[in-house]
Parts: sequence; structure tokens; C-alpha cells
Amino acid sequence: MNLSKAQLYWETLRHLRPVQFYGRVWFRAVRPKPDFRAAPPLREKAGEWVRPARRRQSLFEGNLFRFLNEEQSLDQHGWDDPALAKLWRYNLHYFDDLNAEGAEAREAWHRALIERWIRENPPGQGTAWEPYPTSLRIVNWLKWVMQGNKPSAEMLQSLAIQARWLSGRLEYHLLGNHLFANAKALVFAGCAFDGPEAAKWLDRGLRILAREVPEQILPDGGQFELSPMYHALAVEDMLDLLNVTRTMGQASPALWEEKLGSMHTWLSAMCHPDGEIAFFNDAAFGIAPSLAELERYAADMGFGVSSVSLSGCTWLRESGYVRLQNDRAVALLDVARVGPDYLPGHAHADTLSFELTVGGQRVIVNSGTSVYGDGPERLRQRGTSAHSTVIIDGKNSSEVWFGFRVARRAYPQGLTVQEQGDGSWNVSCAHDGYRRLSGKPLHRRSWKFGANGLIVSDRVEGTHRHAEAVFHFHPDLTASVSEDGKSGVTSKGDEILLRWSVKNGEARLGPSTWHPEFGSSIPSQQLAIELVDGQSTIEFNWA
Repeated sequence: MNLSKAQLYWETLRHLRPVQFYGRVWFRAVRPKPDFRAAPPLREKAGEWVRPARRRQSLFEGNLFRFLNEEQSLDQHGWDDPALAKLWRYNLHYFDDLNAEGAEAREAWHRALIERWIRENPPGQGTAWEPYPTSLRIVNWLKWVMQGNKPSAEMLQSLAIQARWLSGRLEYHLLGNHLFANAKALVFAGCAFDGPEAAKWLDRGLRILAREVPEQILPDGGQFELSPMYHALAVEDMLDLLNVTRTMGQASPALWEEKLGSMHTWLSAMCHPDGEIAFFNDAAFGIAPSLAELERYAADMGFGVSSVSLSGCTWLRESGYVRLQNDRAVALLDVARVGPDYLPGHAHADTLSFELTVGGQRVIVNSGTSVYGDGPERLRQRGTSAHSTVIIDGKNSSEVWFGFRVARRAYPQGLTVQEQGDGSWNVSCAHDGYRRLSGKPLHRRSWKFGANGLIVSDRVEGTHRHAEAVFHFHPDLTASVSEDGKSGVTSKGDEILLRWSVKNGEARLGPSTWHPEFGSSIPSQQLAIELVDGQSTIEFNWA
């Protein structure tokens, strides 16, 4: 192993918690045997099940599936074809379609699919029985049952085997959303079944969540991995947990309901006026339920979901995001850490990036996420150049590497958020992610957000060879730049949304791509400004 690779490992591993080391050893060394004892009896409902958040239909014609914008046949590929991406195979085993839009009309397909899964996926073998898909499948199967579908004896027996297997495969080596999903599945199984064994599942799930909810949900309501997509999934998790405990007459911790209000506010603040999430860290449409669907779910459960006032400045202090809003525009600013030091797997090198909507249209964006895995495109999309921020000497602001790893990472510093007398807002912040370079450069950015425009100023302190600020435009828009590189416009059709001028530096247009969903890549444009003497300023104006 060369020195640079050794350093990457050291800078990655030194942040991990002890349980992530010995948990990995235990997970690999200790593999439980499937337990085929008879399933416990089902518990009688004590209340009405509320229809949960719904996703898009993913099952067609009984054996044709569409996940991640890729359609494949189960008859052709089976359940675990290595020719298909791991994430696609994970989705195949989630069974999300049991509770998706229009699921009632596909009940016969669902019954046949459950029976086929049981026949063709022997306990403990393959992707099907990895803890994360097992957790999501247990929850989806039990949601389907609670919706009023009568389970077969084989289905109930399989659910018991899956819950027992999961109990011996909890993902302490990963922690975060994986361990949360494991605990949620145990709570579902413990609520749905009756008797002492089910009580143990329920107790274990609740004990894990008693530790994880206060840690994973920050005081400002944000999920601690700082991805709007994973945050939306966490909102769904909390609603599901409250739904199942109420339906089955089980007590739930008061903290779960207490967290919902701030979690809803956080998600509202991190969505654009189009109702969809911003793209910071791993984020894409179509994975988590939308804000509107989660609000519907919460309202149906009797939680008062009032509209959140977001005018002016919304500062999510513990998460590290700032939302600036007026009658014409919304700017979302990333002044956050990349995520928990021991769990940066969904982090991007996007520190001090931002997104901008004008007149309801996204204008400046980050590039999004279309792939997982460990390939070069995954690495590129996590890199700084795929985000609307500053790149120094062609390096990433945080050392993202492999599929889900980060070595040295950027830490924000010196954040100030100030309201001006004219109703505008000034936000300024720096980060030390480039201090690892020989000249120890520090990137400092400020945003001045007013009624008619946004001024973005960048300064690099310290020695460096080259620095440029990159601004990615939404693919619905067309940008043009003047011959001298000092001004330009950004339009949607014949409508000019932005006029911009460069006060220091020289701008050029180039190609880019936007990735709003997994499996999706849409050509777009980017504006790059080379910093002169370590500085650049661009002013965006809207009508």
C-alpha cells in the first residue's frame, strides 16, 4: 500500500467509533442460523391503521420492475443477478410496491410475489437477507397486512424467520440510518406479533431507538447525516413508528411525537418552492416521499401540520444550513459540516455551495445523485466540481473516495448571519478543507441576498496555483456570456430570469450535467469564474 492510500485509510478510520471496528469483526465472524420455529400469533389491532406515505408504482405485469429509472424482468434476472447494480437488487427486495400508489389494484400480483420470494430466497442467503433490505421488507410486508390484506400462514412464518434473523444481524458496524431501519423493523415485528418472543423484538427495537433518536435528530430537527433525502426518510420513519404503535395499542416514547414538529420545519426549509428537496450531500428525487405526501400522512394521523413561515432568514443552526427568502427568490446555503465524523458515507465535498430559485424556477443547483457504488461517476458526483462552490488546485474540499468514504474533511468556521437595515441579509463563512494542500489555502465566501439580487463573493487566503468558482445552472435554462466574460444572462425560453455581472475575475460557460433522480443524467450548463489574485465577485439580479 502506498503512502497516499495509507493516509486515506488513516484519515478515514481514525474518526470511527470503537463499535464500528469490533462490530464489523463480529458481523463477519458470527452468522446466525435461521430459526424455523413456528411464528408467534398475530396481535389484535387496537386502533385504525392510517394509510402511510406512498411512492411511485414499481411493479408492472406481475414480474416487471422499475427502480432507479431502470426496468428489468424478474423472470429474466431472478432475485440476485450480479449483472444488476447492488442498489437495484436492494430495491427489488424492499417490496415498496405493496404500499405504493394504486397498490390495492395489484393485490393478486403482490400475493403471488410474496409467495415467490419465500420459495426462491432460502433463509440467510444472498442480497435478500442482508440486514437493510430485510428491515425494509419486514416493515413493508407488515404495513400491507395492517392495511387489511390477509396474510398466508407461509407469509407469517417467513416474517418470524426474518425478524429472528435480523435480531442477529444488526448493523452496529454501520450505525446511522441502517441501524435505525433495523430497530424500526424490530418494533414493527414486536407490535404485530404477540407473546414473549415478540415482546423481546419490541423491547430491543425501542432500546436502540431510545439511543438513536436523540443522536440522529438534531435540536433543529435535522437528521444528522445532513442529506435532505435521508431526512425525508427519517420523517417517514417517525410517522410509521407512531402509526404502528398506535394501531397495535403499544406505548411510544413522547420524544417521537415531540420531534415531528421541528423535523417538518427542517424539511420545509430545505425544499425549494417547487416542493422538492435541495441537493446537498446524497440527494435525489423519487427515493423518499415528497414533502406534500409526508404532510398528508401526518395530517391523516391527526398531527397539526401548519404551513411554516420561511420569509426572511431561516437558520438551521445545529445542521449548518441557511435559507434566505423574499417574494421573488429563495437561496439555500450550505455552511455545514459534511456530516457526523464517524458516519460521512453520504457526504459530498459541497461545503459553501448553494442553490437558488427565482420566480419558482430552480436556477443555480448542485448536480444531484444518480449512482451509488464505487465507480468513477459516483466519485465525480460527490466531488467539489459537481457543486456550486469553489475548487482550488483541482482538488476536492473534502477527500471523498471510494463509494462512501471521506478522509480529511472540510470544517466550516467564522459563520456570521446578519440582517441589514434595508431588509437584505449577509451571510459569511469559511472552511479549512483545502488547508491540507501545500499553500494551506482557506476558502471564504459571502452572500448578500436582497430584494432584487444576490451577490456572491469568494476569497482564497493562502498560496495556491488556481482557483475557480463554479455555478451550475438548471437544465431547463440557457445561459449566455458576453465576449469579455464580464456579464451575461440566464433565460428560460424567452424569459430572462437572471442578469449577472462579474466584478472581479472572468467568466466562461461550459457543459455540465444534472442528476435529479437515480439513473438520470440531464445535460446542462455551468458558469466558471477564475479567481484573480484570490478573489472573485459575481452579482446576480432578477426582475
